[in-house]
Amino acid sequence: MSTDAATVEGWLDRMARSIADTLGPELPELLIVGVHTGGVRVARTLHERLSPNEPLGSLDISFYRDDFSRIGLHPRVRRSELPFTLDDRTVLLVDDVLYSGRTVRAALNELFDYGRPARVLLAVLVERAGHELPIRADFSGTRLDLAPGQQVRLNREDLGLSLRDTRTGEAIDG
Repeated sequence: MSTDAATVEGWLDRMARSIADTLGPELPELLIVGVHTGGVRVARTLHERLSPNEPLGSLDISFYRDDFSRIGLHPRVRRSELPFTLDDRTVLLVDDVLYSGRTVRAALNELFDYGRPARVLLAVLVERAGHELPIRADFSGTRLDLAPGQQVRLNREDLGLSLRDTRTGEAIDG
């Protein structure tokens, strides 16, 4: 299964409208923060569509993950960049895929190390079944129910999506 970039762009348009409708007059003061790496790409697109006053922020959650023993620390650690004050502000935390909820938990832990937002809203391009933590998106492009052993990923070259078998790494069609 793959989803082309045009379809994903439509989801992003719908998400941006929903965010704008929900926030109304608060929208110009919204802080948008993407989680590296796919979440930053999605956040950049939403930031362009919503045009808040503040620049885009990014989080690298590498040191906040709870699964080092299972997957190991990735050697490519990026700096988190939050070029604004979080205190008493509304933050839109953005990621590409919400699955277990553990990435969002790690992102929230890091985010709160930088300050105390008034509220944090979550936007994800894909929300899929299989949550392990009680974390749900406020805004999502689509919801997918995938079989165990399947993974949805944001394409590197565009905003399309592809489905892969986690055991073989091969693309799944359908």
